[in-house]
Amino acid sequence: MTRAAIYARFSTTMQREASIEDQVRICRERAALEHCEVIEVFSDMAISGASTRRPGLQSLLALAERGGVDVILCEALDRLSRNQADVAQLYKRLSFHDVRIITTSGGEINELHVGLKGTMNQMFLKDLAAKTRRGLRGRVEAGKSGGGNAYGYRVVRSLGPDGQPVTGEREIVPHEAEIIRRIYQEFADGYAPKKIAQRLNADGIPGPRDTAIRGHRQRGTGIINNELYIGRLI
Repeated sequence: MTRAAIYARFSTTMQREASIEDQVRICRERAALEHCEVIEVFSDMAISGASTRRPGLQSLLALAERGGVDVILCEALDRLSRNQADVAQLYKRLSFHDVRIITTSGGEINELHVGLKGTMNQMFLKDLAAKTRRGLRGRVEAGKSGGGNAYGYRVVRSLGPDGQPVTGEREIVPHEAEIIRRIYQEFADGYAPKKIAQRLNADGIPGPRDTAIRGHRQRGTGIINNELYIGRLI
């Protein structure tokens, strides 16, 4: 009987954990129709399809290269990758080892599928990136955080009138804010970041390393270069 391996993936922005179980179930049903024996199931949870550096996918490819599988079953081609170049490379790599790809949505994959689906997936990623940047810009222009956090602030978690989580809200942590002011004052007084870190430690304050204080000027990293401390959101 033909040996088959199932691959499933979901990303946090698009799906939920139960999606893995759903994908595996329909792949097992397809395996029965194809008269395949499922010998192993691989999955990657909460990992984007924009990269192939996924533990589950890499283990699947290793099995294929060892000659341990004849068919790979997945819900759709974009479960393997959304990147056009990666899709083509995966197809070429698997074909070299005589491993076929069968999806529950489109059947057995060939060169035509790779070209068309790869292009569509690449367009999806570009559209998603544009929408993400637009959303972040809107939050920043509204005076809210666009993501991440900085020392001296804590994330405020609350629900809006519609019952949905409110994002981008922060508040100042008073005792951390005092340390921030001290770092800026000592830097203005001529102390090097390394000396500032040593002075903080000498006073029993678990201050950041000198590299975290200094950061990179052009990149705007580090406490000294963080424009958030002057009220500027990037």
